[in-house]
Amino acid sequence: MFPTRIEIIPSDGIVEKVQAAVPVSTTLTVTCLPHHGITRTMEASIKLSLLGYNVIPHLSARGLEDRAQLSGSLRSCVAAGITEVFAIGGDGPRGAGPYESCLHLLEDIAEYSGGRISAGIAGYPEGHPSVSGLDLLDALLAKQPLATHVVTQMCFSAPKILDYAALLRREGVELPVWAGVAGVVPRTKLLALATQIGVGTSLKFLSNRGTLARKLLGVDKYSPEGLVSELKAHPDSVTGIHLYSFNRLDMPSWERSNLPDPEASEAASA
Repeated sequence: MFPTRIEIIPSDGIVEKVQAAVPVSTTLTVTCLPHHGITRTMEASIKLSLLGYNVIPHLSARGLEDRAQLSGSLRSCVAAGITEVFAIGGDGPRGAGPYESCLHLLEDIAEYSGGRISAGIAGYPEGHPSVSGLDLLDALLAKQPLATHVVTQMCFSAPKILDYAALLRREGVELPVWAGVAGVVPRTKLLALATQIGVGTSLKFLSNRGTLARKLLGVDKYSPEGLVSELKAHPDSVTGIHLYSFNRLDMPSWERSNLPDPEASEAASA
């Protein structure tokens, strides 16, 4: 089994939807979108954690209004048994509060939680539209002492993800790398999302790959089964799969096979 966790969006009814479709042994990450805000992320995360899921809320540096909101969110995490967050810079050129970058957010997470809350950070195999490659690398090196792992931006090319992991190792970033992979999703929605977040290079890669191109461009739904199979062959480079679900939780059998077995989890903890 290759470790897989599922990213969800805290939309209305998502807690009930997850409870009905996803095994409680699954690790979930909960996004923090600008139009939802951190409060909505925390509400969904706490409810899911209290139901027994291992939950990782996203905390957006530019979305935090003040340090009190951060400390309150961290206290809520501790109270609900949440031990890990995912720290991101967030969208927008300026922050809503004191944080302009993820590094300062990580510093305060470590200080306010007394080390009880660990944090993952983002990586960009295809670069970032507003930050140079060297600046991204320098930022990762600066954040590494305060982070526990890297989750990559959604990517459709196994070679790009593996090359990125190798680049990090060469440059001194030793954090485990989780590959960001889109789940089964309607083709039109995937193309729109991919264009918005700047992953055109790997989409072009797909268009040159025959069978994979037909999966994405010639049918109604995209499936990452082939991509995941390629990544699973390189466990020394990629720790696991971070599945962008877009709240489509009707997972096919290949996705379910990568989730933890509830019975095995219970036996291990007995």
